[in-house]
Amino acid sequence: MTRAAVIAGVGGFVPPRVVTNSELAQRLETSDAWIRTRTGIAQRHVVDPGTTTSDLAVEAGRRALKNSGADGADLVVMATTTPDRPCPATAPTVATRIGLSNAAAFDVAAVCSGFLYALQAGAAAITAGFAERVLVIGAETFSTLLNPEDRTTVPIFGDGAGAVVLRPGEREEPGAIRDVHLGSDGGMADLMTVRGGGAEQRSHGGVPSQDDQYFRMSGKAVFFAAVRRMTESSRTVLARTGWQVADVDRLVAHQANTRIIHAVAEQLGLPPDRAVMNIDRVGNTSAASIPLALVDGMAEGTLKAGDRVLFTAFGGGATWGAATLTWPDLSLT
Repeated sequence: MTRAAVIAGVGGFVPPRVVTNSELAQRLETSDAWIRTRTGIAQRHVVDPGTTTSDLAVEAGRRALKNSGADGADLVVMATTTPDRPCPATAPTVATRIGLSNAAAFDVAAVCSGFLYALQAGAAAITAGFAERVLVIGAETFSTLLNPEDRTTVPIFGDGAGAVVLRPGEREEPGAIRDVHLGSDGGMADLMTVRGGGAEQRSHGGVPSQDDQYFRMSGKAVFFAAVRRMTESSRTVLARTGWQVADVDRLVAHQANTRIIHAVAEQLGLPPDRAVMNIDRVGNTSAASIPLALVDGMAEGTLKAGDRVLFTAFGGGATWGAATLTWPDLSLT
């Protein structure tokens, strides 16, 4: 049988501090109704000062390993846009703190599509025989990238981490990653960006402007690009898998915006109630979005063993992707 990568466990963690729309309305020119109508978000979790991306990743990784029954992993692939430092990568720190000090570890930077990129990298390591257990983590402290006075971005994003454990198995068994499709277009780099702090800015010298130090997004353009690319990628991966749209029991899309998720479902011809949603409680958590939705979907019973699942995401870069699998019988502790 062809060796495949199988999801053996999941785990998630969000920081304890909850920021409601009403709290934001007290300091920004916005309202609870405005945020809910445009994004579907009611609250988000935000780290306290001193809490890092690795702190969230370690907790999510430990939970995923515990839920999988594994006592370790030989590879850690971590998707993040908010590493603890520009150099070195954060994944080795996470691996060591979990107790995987000899594991290979590296970061993946694909913003909101990061989890799918990391999942593909981990699955490829399994199928190639490079690794026997892979811990794939999406972790973000996106609040650290935001201008606290920006009413267009602060209400959207939250902090959190989610993780899955991959093991070797057979392609046809539940949990096996069936197919993955990924894509990118660097011509859309300015749709979502932090212009300052990198080699581009530093090579020109000078101090970056205040705006260039923070995340900026062209909301309307992102909306249309996200719907288009997530829909196209989903159709591609479904065709590769040999599934019809009607075969999909659950859509687990990047939790960017309720309207984006519903638009993708509509474009595909899926009923909106097949989408697993937790954006109302956690906001857009970028690379952590899909694994956190998996955890919440399992906890709520909207994601069950035997469900045929479609993942899809769109992020800065621009990047996008989709994946298919049949959900396995897993437990949460």
